Amino acid sequence: MNLPLLPTISTFFIVLSAVLVAIGWYLIRRRNIEAHKKVMLAAGAAALTFFIIYMSRTIFVGNTAFGGPDEYKLIYTIFLIFHICLATTGGVMGLITIWLGLKNRLEKHRKLGPITSVIWFFTAITGVVVYLLLYVIYEGGHTTSVFKAILGG
Repeated sequence: MNLPLLPTISTFFIVLSAVLVAIGWYLIRRRNIEAHKKVMLAAGAAALTFFIIYMSRTIFVGNTAFGGPDEYKLIYTIFLIFHICLATTGGVMGLITIWLGLKNRLEKHRKLGPITSVIWFFTAITGVVVYLLLYVIYEGGHTTSVFKAILGG
């Protein structure tokens, strides 16, 4: 099996972010506020690392098309759209939740944090499934960069 480097690394970072969120959740339940803060900032950094790798690859290399059987393409596309919606929602909510915590707006932070965490767990799980479908279970389809798609070549 020949796994692509950047998608494998970016998937690692999204999983790492979810693991760190779980650890942060555990720490806050134990009332270890300082450790919670550090771990959740690390989770945010891991998610940001994923996003930078993903966007860089999308812009400069491109996205990989689904290479599985045609009869699964619609199901995959619907699943991918669901994942993208989760990731976008989770990312925005994550930024807001971290900001609320850093600004000491703890009542809102406490309400939003668990919801954000659950969305992020589902984002990570669905992201791993997308990775498996694109690179492990099926061979990836063609890849075209945004620049090539727009400018030709």
